[in-house]
Amino acid sequence: MAEASKNTLDDLELVKRAAEKDPKAYEKLLKKYRKSVYYMLLKMVNNVDDAEDLTQEAFAKAFNSLHKFDSKYAFSTWLFRIATNNCIDFIRKKRVQTISIDSPYENDEGDSFQFDIKDPEDNPDEVMLRKQRKEYLSIAVEKLPAKYKKLVDLRYFQELSYEEVAVELNLPLGTVKAQLFRARELLAQELKYLEGKM
Repeated sequence: MAEASKNTLDDLELVKRAAEKDPKAYEKLLKKYRKSVYYMLLKMVNNVDDAEDLTQEAFAKAFNSLHKFDSKYAFSTWLFRIATNNCIDFIRKKRVQTISIDSPYENDEGDSFQFDIKDPEDNPDEVMLRKQRKEYLSIAVEKLPAKYKKLVDLRYFQELSYEEVAVELNLPLGTVKAQLFRARELLAQELKYLEGKM
């Protein structure tokens, strides 16, 4: 608990300095949270380039909105919320611009994947890399504890809202959000480990 508290205090100091346009504070916050934000977004969009762009956008939006940051909350929570909301907007816009070529594919575990027409300029290396990352993601999800796996399935594969997940599992909304955050952290760690073996 003391460690988390120190982390929060360190972040608050960095946020304060960043708000005063200290470039080193920006750099430290970026270095500290970039990977975890990136892997969370990669999980959501399943595309390396999009995840990279969305990560940069999330930090840009956060840094441009530091004056709105409420120090009652952890900076990481606030940052992840900005990143998630921005990503959801991106996915909604992209869905409008793509044409589904098939109904959702469902694997043996009941996880559902929607395939959309992609940019025809994708080169074979990028296609292979995306396929490999999708495989790693499946492995990472399978390694989650059962309660987290169910949450991830409902929230990201079945695309239920937080409120719908809470009703489905008969859990308080706060518990759902906290456990999904923890599940994303575990996924990010597992993906980092798997991709380190590439």
